[in-house]
Amino acid sequence: MRRDVVLLAVCAAVLCVCDGVTFGRLCSGNSANSRRVTDIWGNGKYGASRGSRGHEGLDIVCSDGSIVYAPFDVTLHGKLTVYSNASTKTAINRGIKLRGEGLCFKLFYVQPDQTSGSVQKGRRLGVMLPMQTVYPGITSHVHVQMCNRTDPTPYF
Repeated sequence: MRRDVVLLAVCAAVLCVCDGVTFGRLCSGNSANSRRVTDIWGNGKYGASRGSRGHEGLDIVCSDGSIVYAPFDVTLHGKLTVYSNASTKTAINRGIKLRGEGLCFKLFYVQPDQTSGSVQKGRRLGVMLPMQTVYPGITSHVHVQMCNRTDPTPYF
């Protein structure tokens, strides 16, 4: 019984660390972090249908080549390869893992300027990759995915 109480207290403390966290601007040209809605390739909301699975992130509108910013003070935790079988998607097959404000999250389709160290809120993280070359007609976007694959929507 005592172990359950301690575990519950730890979980509550972790949840409180993130309570009230809001992502700052992610992309130049989109100061409000507008979300990708339905286009010819689908919808950018968390849980949207992706065939037999659900979309595990939230898509924030970002034009190809735009500057991507740190949404709050972050620590960079390495580059990402988005697709495991990416022969036709190499142009956008990059991203970065970050931590900040008690959150661990990933940004897909970003060419990071660096993959370790710290970046202050509002400073440049990198550049949006050319999504239109892979998915013509899609609303270009940065895909935000929590490391634990939970819904990032409450943070926007």
